[in-house]
Amino acid sequence: MSKSEIRRLDREIQKAQNKLEAVQRGEWWPLTARERLSMTRALAGGAHSVHKGRSTSGAESRMDSLDSSITSRLTAELTALHTAKQSLLSEAAREKAAKKRSGWF
Repeated sequence: MSKSEIRRLDREIQKAQNKLEAVQRGEWWPLTARERLSMTRALAGGAHSVHKGRSTSGAESRMDSLDSSITSRLTAELTALHTAKQSLLSEAAREKAAKKRSGWF
């Protein structure tokens, strides 16, 4: 365990938070290629429905479900990073306590 690993995890956590905030604002840059493709298809389907004079409720529901799945993926990624950081910190504390116990004053 080193401080550089914790700093690396902090950077990754910040990146994941930025991605999650961007998705909540409606930006597409944090999406994977498959998610972008699915979102584009839903958008094109909605445009086609508008052109034909039909309701866009199907396309809107697909886009909403995609948005919620993307948000849950990024939230899970963020949770995993926080868990990894916490385990590194607890391991460091354990090592420090063992080191203090082993020394004599």
